[in-house]
Amino acid sequence: MKKIVAEKYRDIDFSGAMRGAVLRPEPGKTKISIRLDNAVLEYFRNVVDEAGGGNYQTLVNDALLEYVHRRSTLEMVREVVREELAPYTAGRRTKSHAKRARRRSAARS
Repeated sequence: MKKIVAEKYRDIDFSGAMRGAVLRPEPGKTKISIRLDNAVLEYFRNVVDEAGGGNYQTLVNDALLEYVHRRSTLEMVREVVREELAPYTAGRRTKSHAKRARRRSAARS
C-alpha cells in the first residue's frame, strides 16, 4: 500500500526545490523550543478555548512582553527615584557618620 501512495509523486521534479520552512517567520520573531509546566500550558490553552479560538502561543508571548515592560518600567522608576533622592541621602550619610564618630570618641573618653 505504501508503494501505491508513493507512486503518484514519482513524476514530480524536486531538483529546483529548496529545503527549509514553507512560511517565512515574521520579522522580529524567532522560533525556539522551551519547556513549560503543564499547568502553564493548560491555563493558556483554556483561555484560548474559552475565547472561542486563537493561538495560545501568542498569549504566552503577550504575557512575557507585559512582564518585561512592567519590569523595565519598575526599574526605570526606581532609578529615577534613587537619582532624585541622592542629594538628600548623601547629606544624611555624612551627618550620621559624623554622629557615630562623635559617639565613639565620647565613649572612649
